[in-house]
Amino acid sequence: MGKYKRIFTIVVDSLGVGALPDAADYGDAGADTLGHISQYRDQFVIPNLQKIGIANLHPLKQVEAAERPLGYYAYLYEASTGKDTMTGHWEMMGLHITKPFKTFTETGFPKELIDELSERTGHVIIGNKSASGTEILDELAEEEIATGHMIVYTSADSVLQICGNEETFGLDELYRCCEIARELTMKDEWKVGRVIARPYVGKKKGSFKRTSNRHDYALRPYGKTALNALKDAGYEVISVGKIFDIFDGEGLTESNKSKSSVHGMEQTIEIANRDFNGLCYVNLVDFDALWGHRRNVEGYAQEIEKFDVKLGGLMELMNDDDLIIITADHGNDPVHTGTDHTRERVPFLAYSPSMKGYGRLDNMDTFAVVGATIADNFGVAMPEGTIGYSILGKLN
Repeated sequence: MGKYKRIFTIVVDSLGVGALPDAADYGDAGADTLGHISQYRDQFVIPNLQKIGIANLHPLKQVEAAERPLGYYAYLYEASTGKDTMTGHWEMMGLHITKPFKTFTETGFPKELIDELSERTGHVIIGNKSASGTEILDELAEEEIATGHMIVYTSADSVLQICGNEETFGLDELYRCCEIARELTMKDEWKVGRVIARPYVGKKKGSFKRTSNRHDYALRPYGKTALNALKDAGYEVISVGKIFDIFDGEGLTESNKSKSSVHGMEQTIEIANRDFNGLCYVNLVDFDALWGHRRNVEGYAQEIEKFDVKLGGLMELMNDDDLIIITADHGNDPVHTGTDHTRERVPFLAYSPSMKGYGRLDNMDTFAVVGATIADNFGVAMPEGTIGYSILGKLN
């Protein structure tokens, strides 16, 4: 049996901690998601993150460094090219991404793609821009219902999203169109991480509601990851949030969809009350989707405080042979220009009740130390072709 029986890896989606050295190449010089949120606030109540060492790692205006932190902490630098969710998570579990997934935030999708999608599906396409899911429905859903046209839009992520009214467009038709879109967007020049079916109900502006029949058509990881290695070795690999979509279900033994980041932490706490041997891998998306992309500093700060409360509840349930790793997949600085992710280093915070030591670890040159450390703990070899190295021996 490994050093730790259960490892809880929590990805606070987009909680970057300062620009990477190449950030200027991405238009992100000076980005600092957590630092700028701290500067915006007079008060920032995050006692549990503080205890583990967040302010020791990344100085915050109103949060003092812990005199004796409970855990270890470091900066992780991204080795892959890009700054999107899939790149960050795939690297975390051992894959080195050298071709970034395509985003079409500023321009919408190319005419050639739209024309081919329209011809193959038989629908006139409307929208074709970056928008929030609720705004695009208020703007165009009445037209879609009246004409049979098809709403296509994107976001700051590498996604192509298609809306369909469940009563007039139909779920089967929506899924058919999304399957065609997935096929088309396998081309390198159009390759997006996910095609998402966005069904909704309602008939008039102000009454539209998206339903739970959403379906993601994700790219499958191009190689085996730490998740596959753990599953193949007989360990449990339990996901919470959109981990299933990010990895297209690869390497998972159980998947739990979350309604919100708070709900995701509640699910994680429920899982912590179980007896299992393996990994619980959590993505908390609201930081990114609700606040970072919408450049809402106050909302982001409040979400971190809500997370901190739930983190305290999780820490209380930890056994001596449990480990919590808190990290992120990219940045999304809510004071930065535009609405896109930001190219940032991310935090690595590690806590176990059994730790005797604590303190700062050296900066690490890849997110993949996370997956490699988890695999090492369970005595599982990382798959061939992966990157990363274990720091398990430093977590004493």
